[in-house]
Amino acid sequence: MSDMIIARGLVKKYGDVVALDGLDLTVPEGTVFGLLGPNGAGKTTTVRILTTLLLPDSGTATVDGLDVVKKPNAVRRIIGLTGQYAAVDEYLTGRENLRMFGDLYHLPSKYVKERSDELLDRFDLADAADRSLRTYSGGMRRRLDLAASLIAKPRVLFLDEPTTGLDPRSRIGLWEVITDLVADGTTVLLTTQYLEEADQLAEEIVVIDHGRVIAQGTSDTLKDQVGGDRLEVVVENPAQVDEAAQALRSVATGEVTVNRADHRVVAPVIGGSLTLVDAVRSLDAARVAIADVALRRPTLDDVFLSLTGHSAEEDQA
Repeated sequence: MSDMIIARGLVKKYGDVVALDGLDLTVPEGTVFGLLGPNGAGKTTTVRILTTLLLPDSGTATVDGLDVVKKPNAVRRIIGLTGQYAAVDEYLTGRENLRMFGDLYHLPSKYVKERSDELLDRFDLADAADRSLRTYSGGMRRRLDLAASLIAKPRVLFLDEPTTGLDPRSRIGLWEVITDLVADGTTVLLTTQYLEEADQLAEEIVVIDHGRVIAQGTSDTLKDQVGGDRLEVVVENPAQVDEAAQALRSVATGEVTVNRADHRVVAPVIGGSLTLVDAVRSLDAARVAIADVALRRPTLDDVFLSLTGHSAEEDQA
């Protein structure tokens, strides 16, 4: 498998504000690569440079071996882009929008007609194809926007927070479309601040904050950096939370925390289900009655909080 996108030392400044501070990326062909970070982390700036919409102050970047600064037109011929907001014309119908994008790519009219019909079917928009976009819901507009970015069958697709503002059902629908595209051989670079989106879609994830890469790996390897699993125990008798914490220290790999409000004790552990069995035995030996017990893997939200010291939600706010 070859590398479809390579960026080295990308720097971009807006006056005194450093948007990118020496960013490195390597995106393998035929994968979904997740660029994860809060608002202001540098995700959109990265996408704009890689799609030839913005020049870097320093550093280099190639897409399928083509330099984005030296050969921008060649790069544009092989990529598609869906930004944070639908780039479609609300005064045109869905079909007319797709044909307009085909004309912008200078594609043959017969091909554009056939490709438009294919995409309208694929994105479940055939019934609304000849309606003005002013009658479309937000989810329908996002699907049409993604369809427009695929009119020329791009080898590389850039999705800059494509599900921003969508309801959960529409978001899951777009996830399914993205999965199908990769199965057909498309390389996807996905930026998102939705932690579950990166977890669901991306095979490799880069976490960026303030224009720098602060972590990289699969979802599982990033979660492992937080320190393994979390064992959560809810005791029946609130007076026994301290006894439960003492019992769990025998299996814990770090500090055991107590939440007295909901009678919960949390312990970092490794070893999976075997550790769970040992923990229950320790609690039983201490005669601690258990209302609930669960073994939980850390989420990407836990990862982000551990890496940056703040949650993505705080940055969004």
